[in-house]
Amino acid sequence: MNGAIDHMSQGYTGQGGYDTQPTVALPEGERILRGAEAWRSLAHQAVESAESDAPVLLVDAYPGVHLPTLIGEISAALPDWTIRNGEDAALPSHRIDEMIAANLTDDRVFGVMSHARVSDFYDHERMADLARDVSGAGRPTVVVGWGAAIIAPLLATGRDPVVVLVDMARWEIQQRQRAGAGNWRADNGSEDTLRKYKRGFFVEWRAADRHKMDLFERIDAVIDGNAIAPSAPSPDRLPAGMISGAAFRQAMADAARRPFRVVPFFDPGVWGGQWMKSVIGLDPSAPNYAWCFDCVPEENSLLLEGEGGVIELPALDLVLTRPAELLGERTFARFGAEFPIRFDFLDTMEGGNLSLQVHPLTDYIQRTFGMHYTQDESYYMLDAGEDAVVYLGLRDDVEPARMMEDLRRATSGEAPFDAARYVNTYPARKHDHFSIPAGTVHCSGADSMVLEISATPYIFTFKLWDWGRVGLDGVPRPVHLDHGEANIQWNRDSRWVADHLLDQVEVVSEADGVTEERTGLHELEFIETRRHWFTDRAVHDTRGTVNVLNLVEGDEVRVVSPSGDFAPFVVHYAETFIVPAAVGSYVIEKTDRSRSARFATIKAYVRGTFVEDRSTAQPTPRHN
Repeated sequence: MNGAIDHMSQGYTGQGGYDTQPTVALPEGERILRGAEAWRSLAHQAVESAESDAPVLLVDAYPGVHLPTLIGEISAALPDWTIRNGEDAALPSHRIDEMIAANLTDDRVFGVMSHARVSDFYDHERMADLARDVSGAGRPTVVVGWGAAIIAPLLATGRDPVVVLVDMARWEIQQRQRAGAGNWRADNGSEDTLRKYKRGFFVEWRAADRHKMDLFERIDAVIDGNAIAPSAPSPDRLPAGMISGAAFRQAMADAARRPFRVVPFFDPGVWGGQWMKSVIGLDPSAPNYAWCFDCVPEENSLLLEGEGGVIELPALDLVLTRPAELLGERTFARFGAEFPIRFDFLDTMEGGNLSLQVHPLTDYIQRTFGMHYTQDESYYMLDAGEDAVVYLGLRDDVEPARMMEDLRRATSGEAPFDAARYVNTYPARKHDHFSIPAGTVHCSGADSMVLEISATPYIFTFKLWDWGRVGLDGVPRPVHLDHGEANIQWNRDSRWVADHLLDQVEVVSEADGVTEERTGLHELEFIETRRHWFTDRAVHDTRGTVNVLNLVEGDEVRVVSPSGDFAPFVVHYAETFIVPAAVGSYVIEKTDRSRSARFATIKAYVRGTFVEDRSTAQPTPRHN
């Protein structure tokens, strides 16, 4: 096919129905306030709850929120209030750098997980001084900054102050870092974006998430920090939206009991392709799109919609506030408040090969980086050109020392690495599913459209060979041969791959026009995947664990509740959607607008977490 995409063969018509801005409903009647109206409402609430004429408003901003803009908006809306920057009580930058140096390491990409809390980054005496100043100010005061809420117990103002969380999605933080923003209280705006991301991933965001978990049950309001831009807002851009804390908590509770989608984001890459531009309907002037992160709640957003439009908040807030209902008690018990399944797209149609790579073994990722589980993967082929291949496992005659020598020579620029000499290649066809347990050398070749179904620790890719390319920034992309060598499983040769990773589809049941197939993953991986082919409808049940699905064949379906517990939820071709564990039984059926003759979904869930129910007709999943 060589990248020429036959759209009609996919059961959709080009830029069909893929929704790049899916929303989740706010509780009925909830109103989003914006700009000065929002701040005046909060000020009124603070006045009403205060025991004196000196009310206090604590505005706790996630690291990455642009404080000068935020302070400017508050000052304009509340001219009679004193604004104090709580971050003035933070430790000096060099002290913070010293504290986290061991977590950041010297590596460009990888660090070690931090267990710091936001209070660790503050001078406690200066915080106490700030609290005394605010308590004795005798006038209305706003304290702004990451960690502002930690002074609440120190205030001598009678009742608890009003607390506001200005929240922000990590993808927006990354965009700002690429544009020159630095990390929290770090003068590193011009630093390599990979190093800025590392500081957020391993340190700042971990501390920030622990902090806001302590706030969720007591915050009086939540504000969309994504909309508080560093530059002057455009005339058509609405001011940041705000909802009450009660509305936020109810919205999270509601979302954990019905199907939903997170907001996907798309990114170019050196190997990126053209499939998503055409099928999803992305900007045709963009050079390419390499990635679509369609289910990475740690970085994606939720758009909460109600009276007054939408407010964008991190999808992670749902994971942190309602983990048992969303994940299921068994999955929550196993992983904690962390979403363990990731779906994303890798588009190489008319593009190039991904980097040849390997992912760390569980023991290695725990000992080296402080992560408690690893990045097992799989490639589900949404589409593939005639010559598409997947690189998977090592050839039978590979000598480890010789291969590593050739990789080091290639990295130093002495000679290109002959991947075909060392790594198996297998033809890739639409709907093939390749399991890739950690430790297996692999990559997707050109002219493929991959739905990657994997475990969530998504940055732990050890590149072995990147085909002599540089990144979009003109800088060679990082290669980690020492990490890679420590994790390559040299026994995963051609025979092992053929026995364990290829042609693993197994029919589970055929009844009522539905064929259910087990497509993977390998027994070393904790994710189970099931594909359901159907012409009209297929019955499912979460059985107490979160389900993540993608419509891999057919133009449009809807998810309905047999008991009417949620409104019908429409899904289009290639959209990933989440069905929380609390949903229980659900049906996926064609809609009146559907034109396709048959449909298929691929579903992922965590093995060993299903609650068996012998009263249903559904087959019991294999527990491998």
